[in-house]
Amino acid sequence: MTPDLLAALQAARAAKRPVVLATRLPDGAQYLLPDPKAPAALAVAAAAALHGEASASVALGGETWFLHVHNPPPRLAIIGAVHIAQALAPFAAQTGFGVTVIDPRGAFATSERFPGVEISRDWPDEAMARFAPDARSAVVTLTHDPKLDDPALDAALRSEAFYIGALGSRKTHAARLKRLRELGHDDAALSRIHGPVGLDIEAVTAPEIAVSILAEIIAARRGAAMGQKAAA
Repeated sequence: MTPDLLAALQAARAAKRPVVLATRLPDGAQYLLPDPKAPAALAVAAAAALHGEASASVALGGETWFLHVHNPPPRLAIIGAVHIAQALAPFAAQTGFGVTVIDPRGAFATSERFPGVEISRDWPDEAMARFAPDARSAVVTLTHDPKLDDPALDAALRSEAFYIGALGSRKTHAARLKRLRELGHDDAALSRIHGPVGLDIEAVTAPEIAVSILAEIIAARRGAAMGQKAAA
């Protein structure tokens, strides 16, 4: 690996930007993809490797390339330091998510209630601007308070977040959609919101609801078919 290529790889990893280091076997020629100078077939294979999150060797035009995937960990922003969040945060961390809990209410958003979790006590509009959700980000709102949930959902809808979920009944969700339409979001954008949040597993307790939410996030991330919606 050349010094320039190594520096580019280190910079991408520091910026948490997904890249693929492609090495041609056996001569060791390399590309860091995406790269407009790379062969088109290699670029397509690298994009597929990133999506599948799996490093592998591929044969392209009589050449063998090893594609080494460097994907940053997926991230989850949880708006509302409530009981469900206390269960969801460690569950998500155990499945590889970098978790940020956002809640300006200092009595709820504490390290004692969320040990080892990044906490933001800023208002959601400011916190979400710093979180900057991307295509490897999920956003879940849990407060039932429009002053907290709506700014976070507004920011998520303007991003490439792969999953957006909101806790609340169908009646609550209908009112939420009306407010978000008033902020300029059309029906196509609003259809991205999973609401009521979570798969329908008849969850009752906070940990059970957290499991249903995380299951839906994982299904969205992996492109799995989803069942009926929860009613909570």
